[in-house]
Amino acid sequence: MIDADTGSVLYEKEADTPFPPASLAKLMTIEVVLDALATGEITSETPYPVTNHAWRTGGAPSRTSTMFAAVRSSVPVDALVRGVVIQAANDGAIVLAEGLAGSEEAFAARMNERAKALGLTNSHFVNPTGLPAEGANVSVRDMATLARHFATTYSDAYRLYREPQFEWNKILQRNRNPLLGRDIGATGMALGFTEGLGYSIVGVTERDGRRTVLAAAGFETDTARTTEAVRLLAWAETSFERRTLFTADTPIGTAQVFGGIASTLPVVLGGDLVATVPVDPSVLGAALVYDGPLRAPVAKGDRIGRLDILIDGKPSISRPLLAGKAVAEGTFSSRALDAAHELAFGWIRNL
Repeated sequence: MIDADTGSVLYEKEADTPFPPASLAKLMTIEVVLDALATGEITSETPYPVTNHAWRTGGAPSRTSTMFAAVRSSVPVDALVRGVVIQAANDGAIVLAEGLAGSEEAFAARMNERAKALGLTNSHFVNPTGLPAEGANVSVRDMATLARHFATTYSDAYRLYREPQFEWNKILQRNRNPLLGRDIGATGMALGFTEGLGYSIVGVTERDGRRTVLAAAGFETDTARTTEAVRLLAWAETSFERRTLFTADTPIGTAQVFGGIASTLPVVLGGDLVATVPVDPSVLGAALVYDGPLRAPVAKGDRIGRLDILIDGKPSISRPLLAGKAVAEGTFSSRALDAAHELAFGWIRNL
């Protein structure tokens, strides 16, 4: 669970454990399509044909989530996107994949390229639908990262996830997200189910200017998924607050310097650090992380490490640490003294 605006991790448990994506894969499918729209590769009016493969695999004969696109018809991109977003339509996802990349396999390669570019390190996609396929995996951390990317990058398209219904081929279907009917400020996004591995969800809420992203998996029932998601999102709303922890250019600590005219320098941040943190300060901590001592010369503003904000001892958010002042190289004798000191005490530290 993360704060969408600051990226603060509010809670995690087995966040990098892989599991089959099921329909959560369609989040990546739509991201690839939105990226193609943003770059001008396609337009919202571009028509794509409904092939026999798309119809049989994801359409009416498949008895899976579908927008009931008619075989051998043409459907514009904007309608296909709505079908996938609102109805988790497998036929819509396959039509988009075939239209944009020529085949599901080629489209999956594009999905993995985009996933890598977005920093999804524990996800691999095999098809655009999430229908069972060997080798397909995601993690809840990656899904939360992807959802945050959606909410902050594609604000117009993201609004589709809260639309209550969509009609195609004279068949009206309602949005499948159970959070939208709850009074929790839900705005999206997706559900998944894998036989034997349970139910999954990616949910986003917005209240009082705060957006929270929840990604969770492994629920035994649909009811448990909804109940626990609502509970966790409500807990996040009451247990965390937005605070300015550090201001730009204000020293927050010191770092050792080797071979310089000064033995230490102040470390600062390049901008104010605003984070969503626990109301209870006892579980909040911070750590300055750098490989030290630094070697002179060091210029003011050089990146020298990172600041980790910790919740229950786990990193919640990280920011680059910068040198708050310059340290020029010292004289030969001072450098020799530093070298002797590091040789002696570095050896002792390694015992």
